[in-house]
Amino acid sequence: MRKIKQLIQYCVLCSYFLFVVCVTSCAQKQSDSLSTGAENFTEFIPLLKEKKIAVVANQSSLVKGEHLVDVLLAKDIHITRIFSPEHGFRGDADAGEKITNGIDAKTGLPIVSLYGKHYKPSVADLKDVDIVVFDIQDVGVRFYTYISTLHYVMEACAEQGKQVIVLDRPNPNGHYVDGPVLEMKYSSFVGMHPVPVVYGMSIGEYAQMINGEKWLKNKVECELKVIPCKNWNREKSYLLPVKPSPNLPNQLSVALYPSLCFFEGTVVSAGRGTNYPFQVYGHPFFTKGDFEFTPRSITGASKYPKFKGEKCVGYDLRKINADDFRKKKKLDLSFLLNAYSELKASPDFFNSFFENLAGTANLRTQIENSISEEQIRESWKMDRKKFMAIRAKYLIYTDFTKK
Repeated sequence: MRKIKQLIQYCVLCSYFLFVVCVTSCAQKQSDSLSTGAENFTEFIPLLKEKKIAVVANQSSLVKGEHLVDVLLAKDIHITRIFSPEHGFRGDADAGEKITNGIDAKTGLPIVSLYGKHYKPSVADLKDVDIVVFDIQDVGVRFYTYISTLHYVMEACAEQGKQVIVLDRPNPNGHYVDGPVLEMKYSSFVGMHPVPVVYGMSIGEYAQMINGEKWLKNKVECELKVIPCKNWNREKSYLLPVKPSPNLPNQLSVALYPSLCFFEGTVVSAGRGTNYPFQVYGHPFFTKGDFEFTPRSITGASKYPKFKGEKCVGYDLRKINADDFRKKKKLDLSFLLNAYSELKASPDFFNSFFENLAGTANLRTQIENSISEEQIRESWKMDRKKFMAIRAKYLIYTDFTKK
């Protein structure tokens, strides 16, 4: 009987020990878990109380699976309107498609489009607004237009004395910096600032750079506050909880996007109009490809894709492991160089949009003159070095090893 009692006491002690270990482990795991700026309520909800709020958001503006707008309304935040970027508030419009104003069916809030001819909030748009909250998932690529929307929102708010609060999110391509730095004569909505194609910053860090470098019109500065992520490591792969736009459906497309988007300025298809955009590339006249695809109209993703209904011979990049590609920490120019070679250096290979994407005329000239990828990369080094010095002033999170 005594032995049984001792055994029971031993089991109780073991159970208590396991419980303590489990609780400690769970607490450690929780403390180490990543949270976006939008999830850090204590840092920004008090700032919004008794204020009139506008929210710049889309389908990526989620807080543990619930839309930020719904979360704020549930916390009695007074939202006066929603601003929507390219692809719309629900993220189901094609690239370049005209987005119109409307009413959100769920909340009844007015939606003002910041795409098309109305990039910048007007005086009327902000007349009943005290603070603009910006919460959109970026992918860290210069020609991804959400940073241009951020620029115009900051500019309008600076001019009208409104505060901007950026709820920061991790950048899935935040682990490297690469590509030519944009020359300002090629500035457009797909590239407004003198930064490389891949700039290695969160959108909150980028907002601080826009402000600090006085890139807004007339060098105005807005009243800006960034609510940082917690426990984000830019070296660690970040899996997006929802696709950031219709043609970036998965992690591989996000990783390949900086390299394949150059094809938007050429005669080559990057897979729009298929179920695997930015994971394949091809052309009807390619002869060496290992894959065939036929672009079709896809509502909400690509209504009028390049080579609609035509069979394209091309290359299937879905065999690439996204994590392995990520470890390269660089743009892959081999796709572009290979495509140019495939079409026998066609004089019609490039269109006028290419310079806007590249941010320079040099890349087209280098490719046309058969300059090697290594030499092309070498031509970026000096400008990249200058950018890295600027970038360093605005970083919130630990930087990766400088190279």
